[in-house]
Amino acid sequence: MRALVLITALLGGLLLVPPQSQAVAIVCFLHCDTLDPARAGQETFPVPERNINGRRLVLHVSDVDGTAWGSIDNGLTGDSVWLDRSWDGGRTWEGLLGKASVPATWTGTRTLMYNVGDPRTHRRGLIRACGDANAVTCTEWVYPTVCDVRCDRTDASQAVGDVQPVPPTSLSGRVIRLHVDQNAMAWATIEAGAPGDEVWLDRSWDEGATWPDGSSLGRTTATRTTMFATRDPRARLYGGAVRACGRAVTGANGSCTAWARPAPTRAGAAADALMYSYDPYHGWWPSSWWNSAATLTAVIDSMAATGGYDWVIARTFDQNKGTFAAGERSSDAIEGDFVSRAIDDSAWWGLAWIAAYDRTREQRYLGMATTIAAYVHQYWDTGTCGGGVWWDRERTYKNAVTAGLYLRLAASIHNRTPGDSVWLLRTRTAATWYLGSGMINSANLVNDGLTRDCRNNGQTVWTYNQGLAIGGMVEAWRATGDTALLDTARRLADAGLTGLTRNGVLTESCDLGQSTCDDNQKQFKGVFSRYLADLTRVTGAPVYADFARRQADSIWSADRDALNRIGQRWAGGTGNQLDWRTQASGLGALTAAPAQERGPRPMAAAGPPISSAAATTDTTGRTIHRPTQ
Repeated sequence: MRALVLITALLGGLLLVPPQSQAVAIVCFLHCDTLDPARAGQETFPVPERNINGRRLVLHVSDVDGTAWGSIDNGLTGDSVWLDRSWDGGRTWEGLLGKASVPATWTGTRTLMYNVGDPRTHRRGLIRACGDANAVTCTEWVYPTVCDVRCDRTDASQAVGDVQPVPPTSLSGRVIRLHVDQNAMAWATIEAGAPGDEVWLDRSWDEGATWPDGSSLGRTTATRTTMFATRDPRARLYGGAVRACGRAVTGANGSCTAWARPAPTRAGAAADALMYSYDPYHGWWPSSWWNSAATLTAVIDSMAATGGYDWVIARTFDQNKGTFAAGERSSDAIEGDFVSRAIDDSAWWGLAWIAAYDRTREQRYLGMATTIAAYVHQYWDTGTCGGGVWWDRERTYKNAVTAGLYLRLAASIHNRTPGDSVWLLRTRTAATWYLGSGMINSANLVNDGLTRDCRNNGQTVWTYNQGLAIGGMVEAWRATGDTALLDTARRLADAGLTGLTRNGVLTESCDLGQSTCDDNQKQFKGVFSRYLADLTRVTGAPVYADFARRQADSIWSADRDALNRIGQRWAGGTGNQLDWRTQASGLGALTAAPAQERGPRPMAAAGPPISSAAATTDTTGRTIHRPTQ
């Protein structure tokens, strides 16, 4: 926050510290600052109004928008109202936001709306309304206490479970521990101390980089603090990081544990860490277009176990259904309705909106998926290789990813469209063509695509191609009832479980040795996990459930740090990569695990930290991963 020039005045029993008049950075979340209150999604009054010489000063809040505005009524010409917004728990603030004065002949006025917090840059804000009517006064700050399942300052005796996610720290013979429970509440303890020793929590919303509104929480000379929440659903801040700190009475120095991001479930932990990288203003994960579609699908799949993210579906849809110039969302122009020259990219979005429809039952998502599928179908071409969908608008390649996407999408639309016959015929045709295309080799593994003369090109067997083939066959079986398709899905799955693993753990070819995976490849294994889980639901085969459990266990123990960030190599090891794409892939695997692995449970201690060599940047230059301290 900008440096403030503080002028202190004690007025009306309130300590008012207005900043020097200056420009304030505009905050954008679901809306940008200065939106007209007429567009508010709701109106609540969470703090008492104030009386200023007979005038009514009111703070209005719309939680669905994450915004607030102030009003003054029963006033005179020249009376004014404004908002203060603080990013450090009310110690300092941006003042005079939206200041408005009562015009002649009016008796009141209101400010424009401002965001209470800033989830886009991981800042939790407080806001209050202030007014001047021959005296200055302010309402209380709104939402100073964080509440999730429980609220800040709940006694630790109310904890549900007790897990220590990071090692304790020591100080002059004392032991300081961080504790979390199944509700993602945290508290700190100090052991082997002396009277006057202090213990407290720090809470950060940006993975431990800063903690301006969460310093010295619950600071006490008792042996344990009260509990504090690490998720703030109202502010759309999920997975805050905490650490335990203490100070010995005999010295001036203190000591703190490492930062940890608690969560009540494995899938919840992965989803919270993934949502840290979501840009709620633009409604995507910068800066990869198809990866954002696959990531949204993974988040939707996890919602039954995690909850809390349904708003992301509509936000992503509304912010991305329009047109974008080349370079804004993809190297290609996005031409509206999520389509571009990359046919496979368009189909990924089609599957995302199928998942959204299944979650919400909102017709607009199925309608969009059908629109996208119709666009993809334009590139079905029997003139080359007897059928199949081209990979791009230039018709340069027929490959496994586009074939698998089209088959799954066509069958999905038929299965959700009463009375359909068009997409059923296309599903039958696509399945028959895929099985006869030659892309499935003699080992029942799917190579990347076809040569110009329509033969298997022998290129890399990627896990996502194997997964899409499984998923396409399963959904086509649902559409047609043809058991041969389900048998094919099982053969492909069985081949993948042996041919695409090392020591029982799913392994991409770019996971090996000193190799690294590109931004596309980072997400492939999660796609395989998603569609293997679909086959498991259909068949109930224990071998597939056991495989999914093995992947989840390996990720949890070997490929996760204390902030629940998941790397590329699910078996762990050096040279690991980490960003939101690897996080989405890992979330897919954790969601695919049997239900008992996804349900409420105490968190196990975090595995070895991911190598600092994993630090990468996306195309915007923003750091995705900082080395674990």
